[in-house]
Formats: sequence, C-alpha cells, structure tokens
Amino acid sequence: MITLTVNGEARQYDGDGDMPLLWFLRDLLTLTGTKYGCGKGLCGSCTVHLNGTAVRSCVITMDAANGAEVTTIEGLSPEGSHSLQIAWAKHDVPQCGYCQPGQIMQAASLLESNASPSDEEIKDAMSGVICRCGTYQRIEKAIKFVAGGES
Repeated sequence: MITLTVNGEARQYDGDGDMPLLWFLRDLLTLTGTKYGCGKGLCGSCTVHLNGTAVRSCVITMDAANGAEVTTIEGLSPEGSHSLQIAWAKHDVPQCGYCQPGQIMQAASLLESNASPSDEEIKDAMSGVICRCGTYQRIEKAIKFVAGGES
C-alpha cells in the first residue's frame, strides 16, 4: 500500500508502483489542473511540489512518492488567491493557459527558496517549463511583482 498526502489530505494507492504520480493525480483523484505535456519530464506542464520541491509528476513513480507530501495547483490555493495566481491575472500571463499550472508551481518553488530572485535566477529556475505561446516576459514580470521588484 502506497500512502501519501495530497493537498493536505491523506491518500492511499494499492496499484502498480511504477505508475506515474501524474496519472494518480489526474485519473484517480480527478485533480486535472496538473497537465500532461511530454511524458518525459522535459516540458514542465506536470509540475507539482513533492515535499516542497518542484518536480515533474510524469516521471515520478507512485513508489517514489510513497510517504511524500504532494501539492498540486489546486492545493496551492483552491480559490485562486495565492499571490502568484493574482500576479498571473494582473499581468495577463496566460494565453492558451495549458502550461500555466506548471509555471505557477515552478515559480512558487523558486520564491519559497529565494524570496528576491534576480532576473537571471528567475530565468534559470523557469527554464524547464516551456510556454508554447511565448509569454516568458509576462511570467518573469509576474514573478518579480510577487517578489516585490516590479509593479
């Protein structure tokens, strides 16, 4: 039996330990904010926090998540009141929106470990989450806004 905490709630899974965490979240828990993109951990659309660290849930197995605390975009703030979610709206970040949960989860992890990142630190931290619409400047502006560096 695999046990983990998802968005503050204890969960159990008694299936294939090689199944990706992403499918557990989306298919079994119906937490569909976390997106499937490439399935190889390269695009970042499936980013969640595992014990407080941003990870790609498509390449984390259920066995590897055993005993962990997982936070998805739904757990960051169900009502959309997290400072990054507000900044995303204020700075008109999303276009298609597909990558945005991964972008926000990656940014939240960055700001948790570095409350005042430099431009270069933001670019480095966010480089693993691909935005096919190319809203990178707005993403960076929203992160700087939350960090207190821009209006």
